[in-house]
Amino acid sequence: MTPADLSLTVLHAVRRAVDEGALRVEVPPRVKVERPRAGGVGDYASSVALGLARPAGLDARAVAAILRERLDPHPGIRAVEITGPGFLNFTLDEQDDTRVVRRVLAEGLRYGYSTALSGTRPRLRPAAEPRAGLVTDTVLRLLRAQGADARLDPDGELIPVLPVPCETYETYEAIGDDAARWALLRPAAHHLALAPAPLLVQHERNPLFRVRYAHARAHRLVANGAQLGVTPRYEQPVDAPRLLTLLGDHPDVLLSAARLRAPDRVARHLESVADALLAFQHTVLPLGDEKPSAAHRSRLALAEAAGTVLAGGLSLLGISAPDQI
Repeated sequence: MTPADLSLTVLHAVRRAVDEGALRVEVPPRVKVERPRAGGVGDYASSVALGLARPAGLDARAVAAILRERLDPHPGIRAVEITGPGFLNFTLDEQDDTRVVRRVLAEGLRYGYSTALSGTRPRLRPAAEPRAGLVTDTVLRLLRAQGADARLDPDGELIPVLPVPCETYETYEAIGDDAARWALLRPAAHHLALAPAPLLVQHERNPLFRVRYAHARAHRLVANGAQLGVTPRYEQPVDAPRLLTLLGDHPDVLLSAARLRAPDRVARHLESVADALLAFQHTVLPLGDEKPSAAHRSRLALAEAAGTVLAGGLSLLGISAPDQI
């Protein structure tokens, strides 16, 4: 169960409670889930009960209890707990990792695409300034990946972007399309673009290099695994919680980036995936006299899934993901 799936599950619980008369409130359009804050437990938490308490005329913990009755048990959710003034805390089924990895490998570069915004028709205003035009084009791509009928319209929404002085654009053009796109899309739209020169250095201090290198490493691991007779197949849990969490979060990141018109969220997420994969890569294949096992096949499947997420995310930003660096 991804965060997006969990959000829909909680929303369905609210709707069910309203339909059954347990809550008398207007069903919200969506429910936010996030990592637990201090004092929370489990994998994810939601403050939905706090938001519904006043219109329902109930204490927030009472609302949370009503929702917990409709969430526990539920496929993919091992436990639901109430903490603090009424936060719902979710511990997911351990087998959820298996579903995430298999889903990534099954959906490929389209993992994270959804129909969450189907029925919406965002209209974005064309931008003459190059950076603004690039951000607008990328946001259109993100919106369409979530099912929106997104198009350019002279009277549409304007995405405010901090412009780059015209005289410096020649410098960005000189570093190539991939590096230029990263320099202009990685910072939030209201922040300065990144300096171009460091993005050409093949070093771990260069975040674009790390992301593309991590993708190339995943590709090489699969190739090396084939030579050793190790086929990627997720058969048993892998001790890589950070990487697994990031892969599970990917659909929610893409959806929030589309809703908030914020491609930088995708870029930051890819950096995190890359760093987690690079830290994990050394454990993937057999070492020395080790014989290939289910553990190696599962680790290789996880590495391949991480490489797939990196390639898909870069594609949405219009940046290439080479197999070799």
